[in-house]
Order: sequence, then C-alpha cells, then structure tokens
Amino acid sequence: MHETKKHTLIRYILLLLFLFFYFFYTVHKFGLENGLWATGLTWSFFVFCTPIADAGFILAFPIRILIGVKMMYTQIASFFIALAITLSAFFAYPEIFQKTLILNLYYRILNDPFPYWIIIILSLIGTIFSIYFGDELINVSTHAERVKYHKHINKYKIITSLFIFFATLGLYNFLLHQIGLKIPLL
Repeated sequence: MHETKKHTLIRYILLLLFLFFYFFYTVHKFGLENGLWATGLTWSFFVFCTPIADAGFILAFPIRILIGVKMMYTQIASFFIALAITLSAFFAYPEIFQKTLILNLYYRILNDPFPYWIIIILSLIGTIFSIYFGDELINVSTHAERVKYHKHINKYKIITSLFIFFATLGLYNFLLHQIGLKIPLL
C-alpha cells in the first residue's frame, strides 16, 4: 500500500474507532434512543461546526474507495444527512441538546444565527479546502505526485487555515463567554 493511502486509511480507522467508542459511551450513559440522537447530533456538529472534513470523511472515504465517487459529492451528502438529523432533533426533540456540552454549544449556534452561523460558514469553507486536498490523497500513489498540495501548500496553510482557525476560535470563545462557561486555556 502506498504511503499516502496508508495514512488516509489509518486516519479513517481512528475516526471510526472514535465514533464507535463515543456511540457506546452515549448509549451507556443516556440509553439507546438518546445515545443514538446524541451520537448523530455530535457527528452533525462536527460536520457543520469544525473546519475540517473528518466527520464527513467517515462516509466519504469508503464510498470513494468502493465506488469511486469523489469525496466532494459525498461531503455534500453528509451535509444533507447532518441537516436532516439536526432539524429533526431541533424541532421534534430539542431536549437532547442539553445532554452534553457539545450539543449545548451546537444548540446555541443553531438558535442564534448572528454571529454564530459564521462558525458554520467558516467551517464549511475549511471543509471544502480539506476535501480538495483529501481527494487528491486518494488519487495519487506517491507523495511526489501531489501536485495541488505542493503547488498551494503555503497559501493554503498560512492564509486560509490561520484565518479559519482564529476566526472560529474567536467565535467559540465569544460563545462560551456568552453562556458563562469558563475554560482555562493554560
């Protein structure tokens, strides 16, 4: 197996293990129905509120490997699945958002469009960039063949990543301050 595909497979296995352990934890703590909702909503939170494609990657990677559909398309499908889970819970079962800190933050983001939906917009932009480069990892067999990565690495990492990271971090800090949660950084 080529090095780039090996790293991608390891990343996928680690994400899948994390999801399974989290699912078993939530089912143990909240029961089967609440555990399913908590896991699905937490996955949805990571789809919409983090600027990396790891949540969507759980679906995108096996589909890309098995049938060759580009990860950008499966990421779009992940957005719609996450949106369906989120809207169902938001309108039919809103008390589930009080089960964990992440879900409480997610509810706050969803409930207050300005300024918190900026987190979702920045996260979607970051996800698109990570999918753009992630799809290339599947297409190449060696690190030297990663033309897009080598051509744009400095622009991508320095400008986009820093902006999205600090903007998202700033908005999360503002959100945590608004709900009165103090998390010491040191």
